[in-house]
Amino acid sequence: MQEAWSKETFQKLQTKLSAEADRVKSSIPFIPMQGHYRDLMMPGGLHWWCNGFWPGMLWQMYSATGEEKYRRFAEEVDARLAPLLEEPEKMDHDVGFLFILSSLAEYKATGNETAKERAVRAADILAGRFNEKGDYIEAWNPGTIPGTDTTGMMIADCMMNLSLLYNVSEITGDAHYAEIATRHADTALRVLARQDGSAAHIGRMDPETGEFKEYPAGQGYDPESSWSRGQSWILYGFTNAYLHTGRKEYLEAAKRTANYCIAAVAAFDWLPVVDFRAPQDGRYDSTAGMAIASGLLELAGAVEGAGDLGQYDKDVYERAALKILMACDEKFDRWDPETDGIVSGGSLRYHDDRMAGASIIYGDYYLTEAVLKLNGKYLSVW
Repeated sequence: MQEAWSKETFQKLQTKLSAEADRVKSSIPFIPMQGHYRDLMMPGGLHWWCNGFWPGMLWQMYSATGEEKYRRFAEEVDARLAPLLEEPEKMDHDVGFLFILSSLAEYKATGNETAKERAVRAADILAGRFNEKGDYIEAWNPGTIPGTDTTGMMIADCMMNLSLLYNVSEITGDAHYAEIATRHADTALRVLARQDGSAAHIGRMDPETGEFKEYPAGQGYDPESSWSRGQSWILYGFTNAYLHTGRKEYLEAAKRTANYCIAAVAAFDWLPVVDFRAPQDGRYDSTAGMAIASGLLELAGAVEGAGDLGQYDKDVYERAALKILMACDEKFDRWDPETDGIVSGGSLRYHDDRMAGASIIYGDYYLTEAVLKLNGKYLSVW
């Protein structure tokens, strides 16, 4: 069943994204409106944190198929994003999401030295946000979120951004980048990851003393709940950290979170609700499901080879990932090549119905990753 579904879905993905690339080209999409993308629809313009996901999809498809149009359009988007590096004061921790999936992916796919230089510059910006006293990367700049004091905030999402630092450390041989990533991961393990496998979205640190202060409300139901997309960042992020460092505590954190996520989605027919610990009103977040599925497949590869128990864990994670993908495919996926967007059923946050049910670009990106992993065609970027 897995092999048949994976091959069939890869064929549908090729048809869909080939047509979509011909329409979208080097525009930078987020959510389709009336079935079609438009360029830079969010107020942040080029700075919007999601702008790396379209070139990320293009680089994945170029690596998987060798079709030159994917490379051409991806290079054009990467060139559009490059000027952001000249305004580091306007960037935040999501410089990782922006440049892992654009410049770093370009370097890995083509060996382009200019792309490598951009990735290194992006890593410098991310490293510059590191607070030495608290061992964490500051998430946002003052005033980023109107009406919210973001001072000292570290968030689950940044676990994914650490891959920029780890990769640049490996590319350049400069251990300083990896040291920062590991120190932040250690703090996230202590502050954000809970022993039962759930996770807080945000933790506030005292920037002067480095001490933990509180859990502010995040994108989930409340500070004590379990926002599903935040769970995906913790699961996938600690898996990446383990693969880069070999530290067993990161692997154990990833496995705890994986087991928690599997139990949570299984309780809802393998469909991801917006928050796993909140009053349920039938709202889903397909983007969390796609990221959890891709993270589970990455974790399956990480535990492979660890004897009988490792093989058992691998099978569990792969089967769970497939169940999530297939359940979401049946309920949310839209394969019509004449329209943009694949995975409907997205959500921005629990207390926000804007764009609820939409197809959001990062959901499509992680679906693409997962399908390519199942078919042995994935470009490893994290």
